[in-house]
Amino acid sequence: MVIQAADARFYITDENNSTLAEINFPTTAPGLITIERTFVDESLRGQGIALQLLTKVVELARREHKKIIPRCPYAEKMLKEHAEFHDVLA
Repeated sequence: MVIQAADARFYITDENNSTLAEINFPTTAPGLITIERTFVDESLRGQGIALQLLTKVVELARREHKKIIPRCPYAEKMLKEHAEFHDVLA
């Protein structure tokens, strides 16, 4: 599976171009990224896809020297539980 990037979004599609997984993260203020939604289709759950998408946002935040505000419950939980992500948590 290939994680694709678009404006404020990382996502995975199937062969019909239907979205199977995505994470949405608009820049809401200078230096801040807000993760608003994480979605993984039932067919992909339990495979660590959501964490892979979240990790892509963390890598982007580090490259761009931004902090992340997690509005999505999944992102909030994972950013707080994983010490390696604390450097980007707003």
